[in-house]
Amino acid sequence: MKRPYCTAVIMAAGKGKRMGMQISKQFLPVCGKEILAWTVDAFENSASVQEMILMASKDGMEDVKTLCTQYGWKKVSAILEGGKERQNSVCNGLAAISEKTDVVLIHDGVRPFVTEQMIADSITAALAYGGAVIGVPAKDTIKVCDADNMAIQTPDRSVLWQIQTPQTFLKTQILSAYQKAETEGFLGTDDASVAEYAGYRVKVVMGSYRNIKITTKEDLCIAEAFLKEEQA
Repeated sequence: MKRPYCTAVIMAAGKGKRMGMQISKQFLPVCGKEILAWTVDAFENSASVQEMILMASKDGMEDVKTLCTQYGWKKVSAILEGGKERQNSVCNGLAAISEKTDVVLIHDGVRPFVTEQMIADSITAALAYGGAVIGVPAKDTIKVCDADNMAIQTPDRSVLWQIQTPQTFLKTQILSAYQKAETEGFLGTDDASVAEYAGYRVKVVMGSYRNIKITTKEDLCIAEAFLKEEQA
């Protein structure tokens, strides 16, 4: 069986408003290196991924190009401008996927603790099921609330998963799903929801509670602690 050609689309077009800082969160340094650089390095060093497309904001385009030159990433084939919403940015990235690509991985640029095992497991599952996402079982009780923040339902925690990235799909499947979503005006919360809207089933693969998305200042402290532990 021929080895699949895998392309990672890495989302680095966010503004990071929840961080409350002037600089976009993907460019913030953690233990001496930008968050985005930690993330891209994981895919650059992955034996499972052959190519990367980086999505940047209009204001951050030059910063991403600078990082690419600084770190000498060889797998980056394009740095493209993102859209208004994350889904629009993914669409722009998918439009640039090469014909030889078999599998597409879509990953948050501020999720730097992705491992080779997660990448490989998601690819294996996507080849078997068409689409797969990394996730972890919910540890906290989840409440469904009404408009007044009154709890109206408590879902069974045993069937709830917190979904992470990478979210990985056969190229034909994710292109078809995004085309349908764009045609019909559907806006999903993640790539899996777009695939589900198009009628595809998505396999959830065990990830790690360390695979955090750095969104708040508290997350920066956690990320720094994780990296210092790994470096030690």
